[in-house]
Amino acid sequence: MTGTDNERARKAAEGLAYSSGFGNEHSSEAVPGALPVGRNSPQRAPLGLYAEQLSGSAFTEPRSHNRRSWLYRIRPSAAHPPFVRANRGEIRSAPFTECLPDPNRLRWDPLPAPADPTDFIDGLWTLGGNGDATQRTGMAVHLYHVNASMERRVFGNADGELLIVPERGGLLLRTEFGLLRVEPGHVALIPRGVRFRVELLDAAPDGTGPTARGYVCENYGRPFELPHLGPIGANGLANARDFLAPTAAYEDVEGPVEVVNKFCGHLWTATYDHSPLDVVAWHGNHVPYVYDLRRFNVIGSISYDHPDPSIFTVLTSPSDTPGLAGVDFVVFAPRWLVGEDTFRPPYFHRNVMTEYMGLIEGAYDAKAAGKGGFVPGGGSLHNMMSAHGPDRETFERASAAELVPQKIDDGLAFMFETRWPLTLTEQARDAGHRQRGYDDVWQGLQRHFRP
Repeated sequence: MTGTDNERARKAAEGLAYSSGFGNEHSSEAVPGALPVGRNSPQRAPLGLYAEQLSGSAFTEPRSHNRRSWLYRIRPSAAHPPFVRANRGEIRSAPFTECLPDPNRLRWDPLPAPADPTDFIDGLWTLGGNGDATQRTGMAVHLYHVNASMERRVFGNADGELLIVPERGGLLLRTEFGLLRVEPGHVALIPRGVRFRVELLDAAPDGTGPTARGYVCENYGRPFELPHLGPIGANGLANARDFLAPTAAYEDVEGPVEVVNKFCGHLWTATYDHSPLDVVAWHGNHVPYVYDLRRFNVIGSISYDHPDPSIFTVLTSPSDTPGLAGVDFVVFAPRWLVGEDTFRPPYFHRNVMTEYMGLIEGAYDAKAAGKGGFVPGGGSLHNMMSAHGPDRETFERASAAELVPQKIDDGLAFMFETRWPLTLTEQARDAGHRQRGYDDVWQGLQRHFRP
């Protein structure tokens, strides 16, 4: 990517307009009069466009679960040549069979920087997952470390939706629905089947050129939704109005554009004679979003103890069992701790759910930072019933701390929590950046029992 390309992306990302509201019926047109009035598929769509429906759910699902959008585009998606198999690089999909599920606690340093020019597709590196992409169950954890924008290249995922969690470097996402700017501390949600391009906005810390690093949750199951609030009431946690959908913006580009399609775990490629990001107008609720994690309305205890970390759930993908999610996305955002006679860091526990945790910035209050610790861009995996909790240093400090009101505002961590064990890929198991001494953080926890 040249400096001119980088500057072009930055300019496009300035002053973007959005439409707010998670799950809303949004509508947008880049050219006045492009949206038909009173019907979805008129005999002749306005401005010579083609009407096309994109369905993210079965037609007959209940209205509350139905996801679909109508797109009015320069050419229909059907106008393309055959797809052929492509090298999938370091992307893997469920079912994961390369390794046995591992009960050990595991932790990784950040994904190393690529040696060659690497865009978002080529930079996706799969850590592991569960379920079966062909059966639309389960999820996968990917990381990315990229140093080039996607040029005349577009990506779409038929296997599931993508929750992109930047840790370093801003991204401009050019989608069929319009443009999203996603910075570290934000997340972007790209629904199943929506095509997009990723362009880099920021230079590396050493000034060597554009770079970006982060995490991706690929959700094969039911689309993410806001969790029910139950006794919390009508307000709290992630507010629907803080999720921002793009406004229509189209590319009228002739000439070769590579379209990469992830389908049943493999990558397929076709060279179009035009850009498929040519949607001039659209309406519906199957749309991409960006969300600022610092707008999360944290709910916590104001007496003693603290609630389960599920109280920090931003989005959930429900299963057929109420309360048992295919995957939850949880954020540990800035908050006050005021519990009396309470061990304030997350407590020791074993969990029927599996937890993959990442760090966006700062430090996490249950894990020591620094060399060999839990650092931004790194991650830890605690599979189901793997005992974990604060390390020795954190336990000793928290057990002796004066319990005055305490503001945690120097870190932003998150968790992908899933109902099934997460099985590693071979590349994650054997990675040079995997920390081999993670168990050591719990060594030295002393016996204090005094009968």
